[in-house]
Amino acid sequence: MTEQKSGSGAGTARPVILVTGGGSGIGAAVAERLAPTHDVVICGRRMDSLVAIAERTGAHPIRTDISDLDACRALIADVVGRFGRLDGLVLNAGILVSASVAEMSIDDWNAQLMVNLTAPFVLTQAALPHLLATRGAIVGVSSVGAVQTGPGLSAYSAAKAGVSHFLQSVAYEYSRYELRANVVAPGWIRTEMGDEEMRMLPIGDDLDAAYRKVSEHVPQRRAGSAMEAAEAIIWLLSPQASFVNGAVLAVDGGSLLANSGMTYFDTMTS
Repeated sequence: MTEQKSGSGAGTARPVILVTGGGSGIGAAVAERLAPTHDVVICGRRMDSLVAIAERTGAHPIRTDISDLDACRALIADVVGRFGRLDGLVLNAGILVSASVAEMSIDDWNAQLMVNLTAPFVLTQAALPHLLATRGAIVGVSSVGAVQTGPGLSAYSAAKAGVSHFLQSVAYEYSRYELRANVVAPGWIRTEMGDEEMRMLPIGDDLDAAYRKVSEHVPQRRAGSAMEAAEAIIWLLSPQASFVNGAVLAVDGGSLLANSGMTYFDTMTS
């Protein structure tokens, strides 16, 4: 279920944004950018991480395990009960368990689909009446792995592709009521989750070297920052993107442009 800390009254005139997975990485960067002008609620499983981000940004932490679908529904009720409104939902929380198709356990498959796809569906369903009331916006964090997969990513890629298509369905059904739903698809982004992946790969002496290696065929020749991904999310939440609906915006340094075989013909200096 949920555990809530701090409070600011029963209602607010400021827009209210809920960010799942807000205790680190891209979610924390969204909170940092929006908290000066919005009431930002961040949720995640680790209260210590949430409190650290809240103390730094002014966001409001709520401990929630979104693999508990009742907790997802309670989270939306908590936010609306506390602030009186909901203007934006950022579906950022995600997990990755790398295993081949042959070796993927059904528990690991189901866990990834639950956190990465089913929980976003339940959160969106619970939030819909409130977002329709404010003509709000949803931004899901998918991945370039939803389009181009790799070894061990069967469940992750399937779930992230599902998020993209699910939110396009939301956009189609509800854009006539001025609700917007879009997706950001990050490539290699330097986050805590990315760091864990780098540590599993024997491709560099340190994290910097590992990121350079995995990014060497990315046209921009580097990994992105959490804030670069967050800026795309913030734009899609904002009135500046008022006629953008059902879009999947890659934030990947051009990696989806790259044909892996053609990289051997790239003779330009790095």
